[in-house]
Amino acid sequence: MKKSTKIWICITGILLVVLGIVCIAKPADTLFATAWMIGVFTLVSGIAELAFTLNTQHFLPNSGTRMLSALLQIILGCIFLASNLFLAASLPFIFALWVMIEGVVIAIRAFDYKKVGFKYWWCLLLLGIVGAVLGCLGLRYPKAAGCTLTTLIGIGIIANGVAYLVAIAGLNRFEKKLNEAKDAFRDTIG
Repeated sequence: MKKSTKIWICITGILLVVLGIVCIAKPADTLFATAWMIGVFTLVSGIAELAFTLNTQHFLPNSGTRMLSALLQIILGCIFLASNLFLAASLPFIFALWVMIEGVVIAIRAFDYKKVGFKYWWCLLLLGIVGAVLGCLGLRYPKAAGCTLTTLIGIGIIANGVAYLVAIAGLNRFEKKLNEAKDAFRDTIG
């Protein structure tokens, strides 16, 4: 691998770590950026689906429903971008609601695991209950839910940055092994 590629991977890793720290340090800005990204992704997805539908409507059935879905995505993306403040304020509620619902589902699913004889079904039940309670608390305290969400986003970005930096060490080791294999192959041939 070129040295310049490795340098760019290191720079990317470092920048991701810095971005993750900024996400954790600036939760409100992170919520706005996340809301903006959701709006952009929804808009771009709608445009891509519309283009696909227009290009394939002659030979794929149900192009009308795909066209409707694409137009709704475009409208929703525009609404998200136009009301970024509303979406940013809604994200903690959406996050908390998702955690609560997922916790209830996990708690209910624990009994299915019990039926099939899974010994630790009760762990799933407890974790589901904890998730449901945390989701309810997030609905009650949206600022805490927003901080939790932005912290998770920041930690995820930091983890990706660290992964890039660790990957460089792995790439160096891979290149070393590859060169050793080349040398061993040359020795056996020559």
